[in-house]
Amino acid sequence: MPPFTGLLMEGSQFVPVLLATAALALLERKPVLFYGFQGQARMVRLISGAVWGFIAISAVVLVLRQLGYLSIEGRTLGGIVALKYGCEWGGLFLLVGLTEESTFRGYVQFTVTRGIGFWWGALLFAVLFGLVHGTNGGESPVGLIGAGAVGLIFCLSLWYTGSLWWAVGFHAAWDWGQSYFFGTADSGLVAQGHLFSEHAVGRVLWSGGATGPEGSVIVFPLLLIVALMMYLWWGRRVKSQFAGAAWKPGRLPVDDN
Repeated sequence: MPPFTGLLMEGSQFVPVLLATAALALLERKPVLFYGFQGQARMVRLISGAVWGFIAISAVVLVLRQLGYLSIEGRTLGGIVALKYGCEWGGLFLLVGLTEESTFRGYVQFTVTRGIGFWWGALLFAVLFGLVHGTNGGESPVGLIGAGAVGLIFCLSLWYTGSLWWAVGFHAAWDWGQSYFFGTADSGLVAQGHLFSEHAVGRVLWSGGATGPEGSVIVFPLLLIVALMMYLWWGRRVKSQFAGAAWKPGRLPVDDN
């Protein structure tokens, strides 16, 4: 898949989501950014999420390589061409992060929280997030579960920060690291123009096979480590604005703003 094709695909999804959110925000008399995109530290959260997203996917790739389930064959691009593709894929995956976080953890997450509780909504949309990835030709059952688990990580960041900016940054860098930097498949899709070349080795359950690193069971302990680090950084210092609606319907404190 070339970057321009991906940009058209994501743009065709992002615009309707943005328009729908804007219309519903107008009906609820809220700013369009109300559902997860407000706050004073947006850029800090976006950048910190991107840093952790790239670290996380690099850790998965490194473990797979060290265990012999992934072979990195060297660079395929250099100079201005590498920079060009890196920027193009970076912009595309930022749009992917904005689109998918808005779709699965924006307005719908805030609304379902008021109806059934935050974590019931998070579980519901994590399952849907995983199932949507089943439309990719190279996906696997482990990959679908892995996508759902990543969705829960994004919900956890929303729980702690009240914002989706960290999740957008993590999401974008995680995908950019797989597709462009390391050149692995990303949910079964392979990018045109990637910095390194690789191939999976051994049992698909461990290597991820055609699905990519997300299709390896090794991704699950890594995500648990990420969740633990989030708890250690945020969990003991902040009280979630969703605390009153964790597992039951409740009015969000932000509704009073």
